[in-house]
Amino acid sequence: MKQLSSLLLAASVFLFSCNNNTESTTTNTTIKMGITEKSFGTFNGEAVTEYTLTNATGMQVGIINYGGTVTKILTKDKAGNFGDVVLGFDSIAGFTQKGNPFFGALIGRYGNRIAKGKFTLDGATYTLAAYNNGQALHGGLKGYDKVMWKAEKQPGDSSLKLTYLSKDGEEGYPGNLSIEVIYTLTADNGLKIDYAATTDKATPVNLTNHAYFNLSAGKDSTILDHELMLKADKFTEVDSVLIPTGKLPAVNGTPMDFTAAKKIGKEIDSVKGGYDHNWVLNKTGNALESIATLYHAGSGRLMEVYTTEPGIQFYSGNFLDGTLTNTKGGQKYVKHAALCLETQHFPDSPNQPSFPNTILKPGEKYTHTSLYKFSVK
Repeated sequence: MKQLSSLLLAASVFLFSCNNNTESTTTNTTIKMGITEKSFGTFNGEAVTEYTLTNATGMQVGIINYGGTVTKILTKDKAGNFGDVVLGFDSIAGFTQKGNPFFGALIGRYGNRIAKGKFTLDGATYTLAAYNNGQALHGGLKGYDKVMWKAEKQPGDSSLKLTYLSKDGEEGYPGNLSIEVIYTLTADNGLKIDYAATTDKATPVNLTNHAYFNLSAGKDSTILDHELMLKADKFTEVDSVLIPTGKLPAVNGTPMDFTAAKKIGKEIDSVKGGYDHNWVLNKTGNALESIATLYHAGSGRLMEVYTTEPGIQFYSGNFLDGTLTNTKGGQKYVKHAALCLETQHFPDSPNQPSFPNTILKPGEKYTHTSLYKFSVK
């Protein structure tokens, strides 16, 4: 009888640990908190490792040292079932495939767009790879999403520190930029991301994470029924290639108004191409504040977003088309299959003097904290 009980317990643990973007019922097994490691393949001859952080409630976050990428976030729905609420791939081949839209990755040196891939700083003009409709995007052809980060477990078994040295001239940016990112899985089911950087030469810096969320954990093919609230009365108006015009129109009475929670699909057809804009957050300082909520009624999952940053890019997965391979469980990631809420400074700030400053100078320290907190209602 004891042998049978042991086998059943082992089977329960196995099923829980192998959950990958599918719903699985909770069990009475003891949850092992901490950080585990497993091989996730290789990249350019280097070992790629997936680190899984687990807290006392059973929530899990997976992170690989390639791109500093969040590979999974397993959290409960209102029935107590776990599901993976971020899009991703089953293997390193998925993350390295051409056309990977930055799933879960760290973004830099400058997240979002810089007009025509050029900016002038201290009298010198710098030229970046202008591969996105003639604009620079997310750090270049080989941004921080495509490099190997050094990973180090932190004391307490709830945090993972990633470091990377972005050398002077990398992707056209000036200065040796030393970067540290700490992912922490909190006891109250939050994924906290602390960013820090220093430089030896003045340079623009705008770091973020590019996770794609679908709180249904794959049950709904799109996020159009998700309800979004953004604490933002204005947004940065953009031109046809998504470069800010410098104007900050009010959202009131327009499809850009998410000051009260509404379904994403309600007015998306009135926005050419879908949502892919920066909202100007109602913040007066750089304190960590609650600035957004995302809710999925079917699962009951609620995600609250906190940040120290002045802006947030809401992207509604407009360019997903179902063609990506090596997806979790072979799923088809169709248009609007997920959304991104990228905490950030404004796009093209190096060329927009009226926008909040993004230039980091020697002797200064760049810091940025964001938190994605999960619950049910």
